[in-house]
Amino acid sequence: MLHRRQLITRSALVSASLALPGFVMAQASTTRIIVPFAAGGPIDVTARILAEAVKGALGTVIVENRPGAGGNIGVSAVAKAAPDGLTLGIATTASHGINPWLFSKLPYDPAKDFAPITQMLRVPNVLVMNADAAARLNINSLGDLIAYGKANPGKLNYGSGGNGSAGHLAGELFKNQAGIFAVHIPYNGGNPAQLGLLSGQVDFNFDNLATAAANIRSGKLKALAVTTAQRSGVVPDVPTVAATLPGFEIDTWWGLIAPAGTPADTVRKLNTAFGDALKSPEVKSRFALLLAEPAPNTPEQFGDFMNRERAKYERMVKLSGAKVD
Repeated sequence: MLHRRQLITRSALVSASLALPGFVMAQASTTRIIVPFAAGGPIDVTARILAEAVKGALGTVIVENRPGAGGNIGVSAVAKAAPDGLTLGIATTASHGINPWLFSKLPYDPAKDFAPITQMLRVPNVLVMNADAAARLNINSLGDLIAYGKANPGKLNYGSGGNGSAGHLAGELFKNQAGIFAVHIPYNGGNPAQLGLLSGQVDFNFDNLATAAANIRSGKLKALAVTTAQRSGVVPDVPTVAATLPGFEIDTWWGLIAPAGTPADTVRKLNTAFGDALKSPEVKSRFALLLAEPAPNTPEQFGDFMNRERAKYERMVKLSGAKVD
C-alpha cells in the first residue's frame, strides 16, 4: 500500500501536469497517418518525411503501418475512422485507381468514403529494355521497338510484378495503342520482375523510374521512353511514350486522404500544413533522393485527379482482363 505522503506527491504531480498549457490538447490531438504498406518502402518513407515536416503546424504526427491485401486493409481502416481530422491515410494508384476494377468487392468505396487532402508526389514510370536484348535486336528507340513488334508478332515479351499490377496494365495499354502483341510474363512482385529483365528472361518492362534508375545509369537497362506527359528531369534525354503514342500517360502517385465527413475547414487546415511542407526545400531535396516530385494541390484538384485516374484504369484493367478474385 502506498504511503500517504507518496499518494499526495503523485496526486500533486498529476495535477501539475494537467495544469500545463497545452497538455490536454497534446494528448488529444495527436494526428496519425495510416500507411497501408509495410515500413521501409517509398510510401512509408515519404509519409514519415511529411510527418516530421508538419509538426510545427499540427503538433505530434505519427505513422502507423497497416499492410495487407494489396493496401486494402489500411485504406479500409481510414474509411472507418472518426472524421475528426486526426486519422489520415494514403491513397495510391492501386487503392484508388486500379483496385476498384481489379477486385469484385472492396472493403471501402474509393469515391464516397474519403475526403481528399492533397496529392503528395508523382514518380515517373519508364519503359526499359534489357540492354543486351536491345543491342541484339537493334532497337534504339520506342519506334524501333514498335516496328520490331509489328514485324515479329509474339516474339517480344515483357515482365511485370503480377497480374493487375501497374506494370502489367501499362504493358497492355502500350500493346493496344501500338498495335503489337507481346507475351506478358507475371512475376511475384516488382523486384523479381526487374531481376527477370536484367537476366534476359524478358525483353522489356514498364518500371518505376526510382527502381530502374541505377541500372539505366550502369548501362544494364536501356530506357526507351518515360510514361509521363512530360519528360523527366531525372532522365531528360529520354523521350515520352506520348511523343510516339499520343495520349499515353501513366505515373505512380500517392496522396493524403481523410475519412468522408471530415469538416471542410479541417481539410483546409490539413491541406495548408501538408502543402507548405511539400513546397519546402528540405522536403523537396529528400523526395529528390527517391526520384519523386512533390505534387501538392487543392482538395478539389486531388479529388478530380483521382476520379480521372479511376476512369482511366477501368479501361486498362478491362484491356488486360486481369482479376484478383
